[in-house]
Amino acid sequence: MPFANFKAPAGLLTPEQKATIIHRTTDLLAEIFGEESRRNTMVLVEELADGGWGIGDQVLTLAVLQGTETAGS
Repeated sequence: MPFANFKAPAGLLTPEQKATIIHRTTDLLAEIFGEESRRNTMVLVEELADGGWGIGDQVLTLAVLQGTETAGS
């Protein structure tokens, strides 16, 4: 069973964007693994708590990603 896991800050993606990620990823994995794998392909879009992750030693929040706050503030 193909499996893909996407993680994004809570509130960053709309329901429509999540659906797009699921549909396009399923299409891609079916292309790679064969059409018969489509019905068993799992795509998980997880929302992470604000400030619950970081890159390069910087804690990231939704405000930082949206440019309304600087990292480390």
